[in-house]
Amino acid sequence: MSPSLQGILWMCAGVFCLSVGDAISKWLGEVHSPIQIIFFRTLISVPLIALIAHFNGGLRKLTTRRPRVHLVRGLIATGTMLCFVFGLTLLPLAETTAIAFAAPLFVTLLSVPLLGEKVERLPLVAAIVGFVGVLIVVRPGAAGFQPGAFIVVGAAVFYALLMITARRYGLREYLWAMVFYVTLVPLVITAVLLPWVWQMPWPMHWLGFIGAGIFGVGAMACITMAFRYAPAALAAPFDYTAMVWAVLLGWWFWDEVPDLWVYVGTLVIIISGLAIAYHERRTTLKRRPTS
Repeated sequence: MSPSLQGILWMCAGVFCLSVGDAISKWLGEVHSPIQIIFFRTLISVPLIALIAHFNGGLRKLTTRRPRVHLVRGLIATGTMLCFVFGLTLLPLAETTAIAFAAPLFVTLLSVPLLGEKVERLPLVAAIVGFVGVLIVVRPGAAGFQPGAFIVVGAAVFYALLMITARRYGLREYLWAMVFYVTLVPLVITAVLLPWVWQMPWPMHWLGFIGAGIFGVGAMACITMAFRYAPAALAAPFDYTAMVWAVLLGWWFWDEVPDLWVYVGTLVIIISGLAIAYHERRTTLKRRPTS
């Protein structure tokens, strides 16, 4: 099996884990606060991340000289998680997933004011068209509009900010330090808020909390392996397989059937995201020095 194919398979496995974790969080959200859900997910994830770091270079990989940067990224991650999990409780799974696909589009738009990057015409047009796709899914002012969609858009914006900070500081910090602190800060924040929203879980819910945390770390590990085996431009587009799992899981557990406009808007968002990925790959190849 070629490394590229292995990378694609790892990416698909990671996306599957993400989708299952989201479905579990949606199920838990029928009873529990997003704060409690995030607390248990991060409580399980933090020691697992430390364990993975231990076997990938030692715990020294968690050291940092930029604690303020990690604090800011952790606060952004907390906003991402709260908005997304809350959105899962308000919207169908497929619709939430479709709106979340807009995060790379916001990265393109926000990289100009925040990173001072010059965005060329193709990615800029693709990002604008992708935003139109988001509006098709959300449909503000239409009869099928749900205010919860704006909360998921907020999660996409927060996640875009998280990716932008990773782009800026990722080469200066250990990978597992970036992952560890972006999980630790939400854990601390939700632990402080937990007494105000605590509700004793049912026996089955304990399994859900544990499963959500394990699937979250599994997704991170699989996606990390994907980028080790395959170029980012090849592996990243398979993130969109999440829509397949979202539709299937939503239909299987909640009888959710997305309407035509959700599929149309999702298609527009995916095409825009692929156009941006194609442009980044072409630009990278042009900048690569010849041997």
